[in-house]
Amino acid sequence: MSGAIETELLRFIGGEIDPRAFPHGEHVRIGFEMLRRHSFAETCLHYSAALRAMTARIGKPEAFHQTMTVAFLAVIAERLEAGRQAEFAAFAAANPDLMEKSILARWYSPERLGSEAARSTFLLPDLPG
Repeated sequence: MSGAIETELLRFIGGEIDPRAFPHGEHVRIGFEMLRRHSFAETCLHYSAALRAMTARIGKPEAFHQTMTVAFLAVIAERLEAGRQAEFAAFAAANPDLMEKSILARWYSPERLGSEAARSTFLLPDLPG
């Protein structure tokens, strides 16, 4: 495992990542790297806490979305298990749909995903997918 990746994960968990340098693709990459090293439950806990701290630090705690966070981690975990790619570049190439935030529209209606409840807690999908 790359020491640079380990350092980056520690910086993410420690709240040292600049949110402006953390686009959606980076969310997916960090989720992938965490899930390769930790259980799904541990990743959800620490990833969510880091994102909450990040959004609070920039004065936008409302930007954190629990359902989107857990749902993306679940899809990444499932795809990681099925594909067993060890490197993120191979994983991303095999799963280009994960690079689009709209992927969750397969399982969630706009009303459910846009609800305040979905922001504050994880909601199960409401579409058959």
